[in-house]
Amino acid sequence: MANENSGLHTAKRNKKDEFYTQIVDIERELRHYRSHFKGKVVYCNCDDPYISAFFEYFTKNFEFFGLKKLITTCYKSQRMDLFTQNDSEEAIMLEYTGGALNSLPTPEDIGITPLKGDGDFRSRECIDILKKADIVVTNPPFSLFSEYVVQLANFNKKFIIIGHQNAITYKGVFPLIKENRMWLGYGFKRNMAHFIAPHYEDSASDADHREGMIRVSGVVWYTNLDHNKRHEEMILVQRYHGNEAAYPFYDNYAAIEVSK
Repeated sequence: MANENSGLHTAKRNKKDEFYTQIVDIERELRHYRSHFKGKVVYCNCDDPYISAFFEYFTKNFEFFGLKKLITTCYKSQRMDLFTQNDSEEAIMLEYTGGALNSLPTPEDIGITPLKGDGDFRSRECIDILKKADIVVTNPPFSLFSEYVVQLANFNKKFIIIGHQNAITYKGVFPLIKENRMWLGYGFKRNMAHFIAPHYEDSASDADHREGMIRVSGVVWYTNLDHNKRHEEMILVQRYHGNEAAYPFYDNYAAIEVSK
């Protein structure tokens, strides 16, 4: 597991977080949330639209979900738009309100607006866009995950985002889970994901090795949208009865140890 996550740790150190999500993984997760999207504005605020599977997924399924609008913003020095390979020093916002004749919209179907700033999700410009959105769906930078989640919570936004399971312990994340304001989604197969990663080589040694991608273990979906899996009954072999001998308390924290 340490070898599988070495690229993730390197990314955190170097701030190279361009891990692009596969559309198959997006489809597998988001099919459980269809009822939440009708009439909503979806904002993908960490997405290069040229290669963003989130942008592709929502444009193809715009009418299926009954969306009101799709907005994506990308950081500067990403590709200018979905239809060329020209690099740009300009951050942009894309808006799509449906109506494309084909499954993937043409440039004429999309509103492309240059941003004044760099497209950082923490910028005032992007925060103003965030305020107008209903649901945020994206794969945020793992190195900024805690800060990203705190921002969503501060603006009381609904979200479905990707992160590492270790983020549960982060100072800005754990209180949200404890207060039932955030929980896990359905998840990835085997609790791991393959991302398109231009900066790293996949070191996976089993049958999951894939060229041009990197496998990261412990990757999960986080959300505050309700779904059926949350209400599945847990199969337990015992019930907790407050027996301190069976479940000793930690000396330095108000928690019990369940070791089996």
